[in-house]
Amino acid sequence: MNHLNYHHLSYFWTVVREGSVSSAARSLRVAQPTVSAQIRLLEEQIGQRLFERVGRGLVLTETGRMVHGYADEIFGLGRELMDTVRGRPTGRPTQLTVGIADVVPKLVAWRLLEPVLQLPHAVRLVCHEDRHDRLLAAMAGYELDVVLSDTPLAPGARVKAFNHALGESGVAFLARRELASTLVGAFPACLNAAPMLLPTENTTLRRALDGYFDQSGVTPRVVGEFEDSALLKVVGEQGVGVFAVPTLIEAAALASHPGLVVVGRTDAVRERFFAISPERRLKHPAVVAISQRARALTAGE
Repeated sequence: MNHLNYHHLSYFWTVVREGSVSSAARSLRVAQPTVSAQIRLLEEQIGQRLFERVGRGLVLTETGRMVHGYADEIFGLGRELMDTVRGRPTGRPTQLTVGIADVVPKLVAWRLLEPVLQLPHAVRLVCHEDRHDRLLAAMAGYELDVVLSDTPLAPGARVKAFNHALGESGVAFLARRELASTLVGAFPACLNAAPMLLPTENTTLRRALDGYFDQSGVTPRVVGEFEDSALLKVVGEQGVGVFAVPTLIEAAALASHPGLVVVGRTDAVRERFFAISPERRLKHPAVVAISQRARALTAGE
């Protein structure tokens, strides 16, 4: 009987997911000729071409599109199998591997993850921090169970996953007491020309803050931009500039550094948080716990 080689199929599936042989090779951490050879072997086994070259790129043939559809189902079921097995008690800790977007404030991440370690059965929590797009690629490669981000999965993304809204929060502007005392006028006019620490321009929060400043008619003096929310907070605690945090962690941020005060608050800027998961309906007990904690936090904001 001519059995399907699933190893060859996984290489083909990765090429389609990544968009090119070179990108698939990087994702799989192998040489490009290895990927090309695996694809040729699969084509020989099937007896038909899966790709055709158009210009400098590869395009799926009709057979290739059909095979890719089956591969999506096969590897999706494989992921579902692993999720189910991991979610069952085995005498060893269940593992939850979480990707956390670097723009998500660390206090928010901790408050979402805290109930995972309080479940009745032991859970080993493994956390990775990176950019939103890199985390999604890692999840597509079965390296992560869930991604926590302030940005939902975009429509049409090559990654097969689902958005689960965790909640949203307004923002509070904080500053060292010495800096806050120098700001002139009522909020938000006092932010005009004030030294400001902001997320980088590629982030959802930065776009929302820029829109708020425009609508409020204020132009802060941007003295620093940061991809890492933790570093932004540390710099803000030193009195370098005003910075924004979600109101749901405002009290914790103030308690962690008594020198900070609230300059002002607004609900016009909303920080939204999402769990992005391969599951349409959350089943992993630890991810369900994260979702339940998020609803409780935002309900009590």
